[in-house]
Amino acid sequence: MEKRGKGILSCLAIALPAWLLGQQFPVVGGAVIAILLGMVITLVWKDKGAAAPGIQWTSKIVLQAAVVFLGFGLDLHMVAATGKQSLPIILSTITTSLVLSYVLHRLMAIPTKISTLVGVGSSICGGSAIAAAAPAIRADDEEVAQAISVIFFFNVLAAVLFPLLGTALGFSTVSGEGFGIFAGTAVNDTSSVTAAAASMWNLGTATLDKAVTVKLTRTLAIIPITLGLSLHYGKKEAAAGKKFRLAQAVPVFVLYFVLASLATTLALQMGISATLFAPMKTLSKFLIVMAMAAIGLNSNIVKLIRTGGKPILLGGCCWIGITVVSLVLQKTLGLW
Repeated sequence: MEKRGKGILSCLAIALPAWLLGQQFPVVGGAVIAILLGMVITLVWKDKGAAAPGIQWTSKIVLQAAVVFLGFGLDLHMVAATGKQSLPIILSTITTSLVLSYVLHRLMAIPTKISTLVGVGSSICGGSAIAAAAPAIRADDEEVAQAISVIFFFNVLAAVLFPLLGTALGFSTVSGEGFGIFAGTAVNDTSSVTAAAASMWNLGTATLDKAVTVKLTRTLAIIPITLGLSLHYGKKEAAAGKKFRLAQAVPVFVLYFVLASLATTLALQMGISATLFAPMKTLSKFLIVMAMAAIGLNSNIVKLIRTGGKPILLGGCCWIGITVVSLVLQKTLGLW
């Protein structure tokens, strides 16, 4: 750990102000601020020297730890109850995004890992899903940074435009359920889900509670998606001559994520207050910010800008596809 200390402290030094700024500007969020700060700093700090091992460790291990702690925010009983109503929409939007990302990857010759991360991030839960999928597909820090940047752009658009869209389409101004489901299924990141839902006609917590619960239900899709990607890439490596072991292909941190979710669910069933798990949920968000600082330090912002056109177009197509499918299904099911 001594060898990694300087790099870890460097990431922490970026993460702390990024976290505080993220509290003030939740639509942007601390993760995006951290990755941008890291990119700017690395333009000057080119030779990381003794800090390099710690930065690399933070971008990988801390990122995985963040996903594990994310599990403590999931009450599986609450998720199951919400899923009965929203599951068809959630499954349809996830499928839409993944199919679009694959088709456009083939048509536009977008690098496989970039298209995978953008597709997964768009369909499930933004930065958290990218954090989970990146180790499974062996994505490097620049690929993660590219995907996070794309997701951030459309998160901001959704937070600003979706309340206006909801008004234009005639969502109920009495019940927040319809727009809550829409925000929870069509917006990527939790901060933007919260921003969009909270600004809709000032309906109090009705819209926000529904949106966040639907969003948490989407988060569970991290498990099958990450396991599927791990097996797929493991078999590809085996075909290339590398030894394939099922135990190595399945990410241990995803199993810990499941155990954390189960622990939370059992504890709540036993009458333990949900406030007990609040610090771990907060820690998960902070660890993501810290990992994004490390990823920013390992990224070339000039290269990302030059190569960003196609990934942004891909993200836009996924975003529009998810929005249309969510609205059509809600109308069909009579939810608004």
